[in-house]
Amino acid sequence: MGDLWIGAWIACAVIGVFVWGLIFYSMFKFRRKEGNEVPRQVRYHVPLEVLYTAVPFLIIIVLFFYTVKAQNRVLAQVDQPDHTVNVVGQKWSWTFNYMEEGNSEIGQTVHEVGTIEKIPDLYLPVNKSVRFNIYSADVIHSFWVPAFYFKMDAIPGKPNSFDLTPTKTGTFDGKCAELCGTYHAAMLFNVHVVSEEEYNEYVKGLAKKGQVGELHGPVGASALPTAPAKEEKK
Repeated sequence: MGDLWIGAWIACAVIGVFVWGLIFYSMFKFRRKEGNEVPRQVRYHVPLEVLYTAVPFLIIIVLFFYTVKAQNRVLAQVDQPDHTVNVVGQKWSWTFNYMEEGNSEIGQTVHEVGTIEKIPDLYLPVNKSVRFNIYSADVIHSFWVPAFYFKMDAIPGKPNSFDLTPTKTGTFDGKCAELCGTYHAAMLFNVHVVSEEEYNEYVKGLAKKGQVGELHGPVGASALPTAPAKEEKK
């Protein structure tokens, strides 16, 4: 994602300098001369029209090729991820389900639930592949960690997933990138990339607090009433 972003800016800069050069060249070369002479007017210059029609298409094709190439790499998934986290977006925070039944150190699913008053923490082990399964309990949210250069929507009734291998320890900000309602700005979370030992200890600590089992969030906007509400006549 970083290479695509930087490459696109370089391409834009090159094209911009070229266009600005043509503009200033034309301003100087074909400026009005003494005697109020008007430059020769050109109409229906077919080679020129073909050129400035073909060049934008060429630019789009090149950018499209590298975008698809980067997208395929970003969305590629491993056969057996080291860890799986089921993420639920709900009004107005996040639920993180650590699916660790197959982890001999933990052996069960453990969850962490955030609220408006309490920003949840997401712990990830460094240099280990993690499968994120993204759900929504109500409206469309978007799981976004800016430092990862990636985000994915949480859509009611349509689970999404992606794989990630964090390679740098530290604490990073996460947030919802989709305007989802009144308290959208409160949908924050902290991402802690730590060693696998610290990760296991943290998840076991959640289990000791009784936060065991997978939570799917409350039924919300995805469940529509079967009949219109009845209003009293006034």
